[in-house]
Order: sequence, then structure tokens, then C-alpha cells
Amino acid sequence: MKHPTLLAASILLAHSAVAVNEYGCNINEQVFVTTAQQLVSLGLKDLGYQYVNIDDCWSDKQARRNPITHELIPDAIKFPRGISHVADLVHSMGLKLGIYGDAGTDTCGGYSGSLGYEDIDAATFAKWIDYLKYDNCNVPASHADQYEYSPEGVTTTAPATYNWSTSTTAARYRAMGDALRSQNRTIQYSLCAWGHAHVEQWGNTTGHSWRMWGDIMPAWAGKEQWSWGLMPIVNQASFLWNASDFWGHNDWDMLEVGNGDLSVEENRNHFAMWCALKSPLIIGTPLDRIRPEVLGILGNRELIAFNQDPVYGASARPYKWGYNPDKTSDLVHPAEYWVGMSVKGVHVFMLNTRDEAVKMRAVFAEVGLQAEGEYLVHDMWTGKDVGVFRGEVEVEVRRHDTAALRITEVDGSLPTGRA
Repeated sequence: MKHPTLLAASILLAHSAVAVNEYGCNINEQVFVTTAQQLVSLGLKDLGYQYVNIDDCWSDKQARRNPITHELIPDAIKFPRGISHVADLVHSMGLKLGIYGDAGTDTCGGYSGSLGYEDIDAATFAKWIDYLKYDNCNVPASHADQYEYSPEGVTTTAPATYNWSTSTTAARYRAMGDALRSQNRTIQYSLCAWGHAHVEQWGNTTGHSWRMWGDIMPAWAGKEQWSWGLMPIVNQASFLWNASDFWGHNDWDMLEVGNGDLSVEENRNHFAMWCALKSPLIIGTPLDRIRPEVLGILGNRELIAFNQDPVYGASARPYKWGYNPDKTSDLVHPAEYWVGMSVKGVHVFMLNTRDEAVKMRAVFAEVGLQAEGEYLVHDMWTGKDVGVFRGEVEVEVRRHDTAALRITEVDGSLPTGRA
């Protein structure tokens, strides 16, 4: 896929994760050790970012596997002291290490895949890592599904009653999941099946998170090759948000916050929506040159707390579309009004998909509160209370920004009504 190497600093508590990218295949031992150090020094570790993930390009592309044991061989130039040395250093900082594999014959970058070697590779990974991203490239025709389905517009010929957990895709991912579970180590398992074979219907029986769409790119909307902007992904989430809950989450791909030409508002929007969706939060910008405003967005404690809530595991849900009639599929203007619960209150996320600032209203009755109730409204971006309102609250939302509000009783307690 587009990003062959993902350097990930992740929150993976009861549910989601967070990570870092932009190195491509130009990786080595020092890149990951330095990133681990930056997670600590920038305060990201204290916020819960705990995984440093090695993505594609880490193994020896020519030698591939040990001829006797068939174990994957790490690239001796990139990792002269092996992956185990990196793991030791990362673990010594109180962090965890992740790595990349592929459910095909080759990875997306052309390195050795794990198809047919699941037990061997799971045992190898268990020597080092705490997180596995498992990609979906280079699947041979002999392992093709009976019926094809991808979320990006393919019309499937499968019967309406077809059980997608019986698909070959599910079997390939289940093989690695079973192999990981047989190891004497807890390993978070991220299925990168791109939403194929309706992974949202069986992912929770196989792994801990599952990619729901193609690759992300740092753009508001649109598509380039197999990579997509933010709004097409949020549009898909508008219809499949409800596959997420504790111990299993839709993965809407890494965070492009701070990359490309995204504006400050678009970066805020991106982070707020990924937190609201309970997606793994995978930082996709290099930490060695991160801008203060980007670090501030990625370090928003209140949004992270919603994403990692210890009681409410479900994603926020769209309660009305706003720009379009409800249930409209639109790759530029998806659902704009979202609501979710946390231990601290009812949370409303109002996404402005338009090209100018607009006033947006959170009507209390529409989010499950008393129609004429009086509630305290708190701004999750500023960390300050907005005021006490009756019936509704109206705020101006800048172009491509997202208002993130928390609503409680006037005394700050959980509302008697529920979203």
C-alpha cells in the first residue's frame, strides 16, 4: 500500500491505538529508538501513546527466510543487532514494540509474506513484539474469495445470507490469529484487510482492530490511486460506525495530522473524528520536526480520554447528517452531527464539511437529553466550560473544523438522559 513503513506510537489500552509515519523504507535501528525517546521527551508516553511499530521493509528482501528454520531474517544492515535489540531498548523505556506482516506471499513492499508460515512467524514475532499489523498484499489466485467485496464501490455477487466469516480472506487472517493466540505473549492483532470480505462482520472474532477502507492520504477529500482523503473515510464510517466496541475496533487508518497541506482546522477535524470513532490513533508525522500546534492537537487529553474511555467502548454515532438528508452517502459531505457517551458526559461532535464557517446547533432532544433541560456545555478543545444552556447550544464552526462539546448536568454530573 502507499506507506510501506509505519512508525507507530500507539495507545492500545482496552481498545484503540496511536502511531507515527513518513520514513518509507528508509528505516534502521536508530529511527525507532529515537522515536521511542521522543515519545517520552514530548510527553506523548504520559498521554498513553505506548507502541513503537515497525512496518514493512524490516526483513531481508533477498535472503527472505532461514533455509533450515524458515524464520524471517531481519535486514542486517538496517538492524545490525537484530529486532530483539530494538525491542529491548524500546521495552526499557516502558514502551511496547510492534511489527508488520502480510497475509499473502509477499508484503506490499515485496518482502516475504506469512501465508503458509503463520505458526513459524507468530513464534518469531512473539520473541520480540507486542503488536502485529497484518497486511493484505500479494494474495495468490488459489486463495481468492468465492465472492469479492471491497468497501470502495465494488458490487458483490454474494447472496444476502452469505456468511463472510467463511471467506478465504477470513481464513487467512484467522490462521495468523490462531497462531498468535498459541504464543506465550499478549500480542495486539491489527487486521489490515482494507474492509474486504466485510471484515467488520468477523474481525472481532479474529483480532483487535481491522482496517475498514483503503489507505489514507493528507487531503480533505478525493482519491489518488488507492489512497483517500478524510471525508470519503468519514462517509464510510457514517454507515459502519457500530462495529466498534471494547476489544475490537474499526481502524480508519493512521492519522495524517500535521502532514501535507491540511489546514489547522482540518487537522483538528481529523483528530477529533478519529477519537470519536474509537479508531486506533496512529500518528503519521515524524516527531523529530513536529510543529507545536500539531503536537497540541495530538496531545488533547480530553479527546484521547473519550477514545480510551474505560466504561463506554462504542464509537460515537451520527444522529443526523446536516448538509444532506439522513443516510445520504456523500464522499465530500458525510454525516456532520455525531454523539457518544463517556464516563464524563454526553459528547457531541459537529463536523463542518462546508467551505465556509457556519453556525451549528446541538439540540439536546436530538442527542437523547431532555428537550427543555438545562445543561452545562464544555469545549473539549479549550478545556473550558462554554456555559449553561436550555434546549440547545449553538456555536460557530470554522471551515472544515469540528466542534467537540461535552454536555453534563449543571453541576457537572452525568446527565439523567442518555444518548
